[in-house]
Amino acid sequence: MSIVRTRFAPSPTGFMHVGGVRTALFAWLLARQAGPDGTFILRIEDTDKVREVEGSINQIEDSLRWLGITWDEGIDQGGPHAPYKQSERLEIYHEWARRLVAEGRAYADPYTPAQLEAFREEAKAAKRPFLYRDHRPENPPEWDGSQPLRFKSDPKPYQWTDAVMGNLSTGPEAIDDFILIKSDGYPTYNFCHIVDDAIMGVTHVLRSQEFISSTPKFLNLYEALNIDRPTLATLPYVMAIDGKKKLGKRDGAKDILEYANDGYLPEAMANFLATLGWNDGTEQEVFTTSELIEKFSLSRVQKSPARFDERRLLWLNGQHIRMLSINDLYERAHPFWTSAAAQGSESHKKEVLALVQDRLKTLADLPVITSYFFEDPTPDWAMVNDTKQFKKYSRQDLVELLKQAKTALQADETFSEESLQATLNLLLEQTGEKPGVLFSIIRLGVSWAPFSPALNETLALIGKDRVLRRIDQAVAMSTSS
Repeated sequence: MSIVRTRFAPSPTGFMHVGGVRTALFAWLLARQAGPDGTFILRIEDTDKVREVEGSINQIEDSLRWLGITWDEGIDQGGPHAPYKQSERLEIYHEWARRLVAEGRAYADPYTPAQLEAFREEAKAAKRPFLYRDHRPENPPEWDGSQPLRFKSDPKPYQWTDAVMGNLSTGPEAIDDFILIKSDGYPTYNFCHIVDDAIMGVTHVLRSQEFISSTPKFLNLYEALNIDRPTLATLPYVMAIDGKKKLGKRDGAKDILEYANDGYLPEAMANFLATLGWNDGTEQEVFTTSELIEKFSLSRVQKSPARFDERRLLWLNGQHIRMLSINDLYERAHPFWTSAAAQGSESHKKEVLALVQDRLKTLADLPVITSYFFEDPTPDWAMVNDTKQFKKYSRQDLVELLKQAKTALQADETFSEESLQATLNLLLEQTGEKPGVLFSIIRLGVSWAPFSPALNETLALIGKDRVLRRIDQAVAMSTSS
């Protein structure tokens, strides 16, 4: 397998959301797929100091680590091309800029903002696109770092192959002179990412669709710097669920770490992100991370935008929870237990987890679905009033069913899952009720939870004494609410 060096180079201007993390994941999968010949680089593009948000770099690192995305070279890892923060590489960019100046491919921009605006208005009035190269100064001043430095483009048509989008082309009108170094001494993205990719030996550049219109400018600069272009791969947008607009904060583009706090597994999130615009050509939907590394390919990334469906993420999360061993689930559940559950023994908590594992959609469901295994719930007959199958029953009818249930359960000496199932079946015959009614009122009477695992298993784990006591409490409070 040939050498593969990929990078993720975010700007520390806010939290990491779905689109950015997906780019990182795809680049990481490519590198890991290459085994020892693959390298994944984390580089921070912090040249826009005005928009930089304090704490963003730590948030970026924490987000990637949570997802299991590790880097081989980076800002805290070091590496042969350190430093990996662009703000610490300014002299490198200036050196490459001076080379372009010496070769006649860059010049100092002498114009004021007001003059540039006048040029734009002139083009607008003439109903033609504004191109800076139409206003190149004949005798630009010597670049001393106080003025912006512009690239002197060589307008020409281009044809290139994008690893995702296929064969693309553009005319010379897409090429213009652009700023390489700003007046504050910091480089622009259009310049520094190309320099860094060349120095760091990046072989594959993955980026969002918004940059595709800038690619001809990049190709022009590659030639001016005499750099072999890397493999370019443009990833389609992630759209809101309606497919009508790019995913925004209002549509679910929240901080990726919020999903960790909401009880999502990193493996499920990686699975979800990888299949936003990619599939392996089969019907498989649930992938382990190792399967993603094995099967991922840029050739299977779709050209059209992907839709962000949080319901599918929730489904995937449930699937991945079911794949965990009880020991693994136990370790991950620690932050989500109620205070009473946290005081429980390890063995009891593992018994509870084994019972509810198939019902969990997120780890944040644990308090609702497990609290009654650790402490007596407060009877809430309003839940009975809101249950459809009880609409035709009076309060007294339901209380009578609970009393009959207590009598039957009290007589069950073994109180095991098997004996309880037999007891419940016999109770169905004796009462003539439907399981949806009888089992539901018993479940509510002992758990007061909106849902629970199989009733016989739930009763066995709660224990006979507590079950009988809770039925008594439910009956006693039936007239007070």
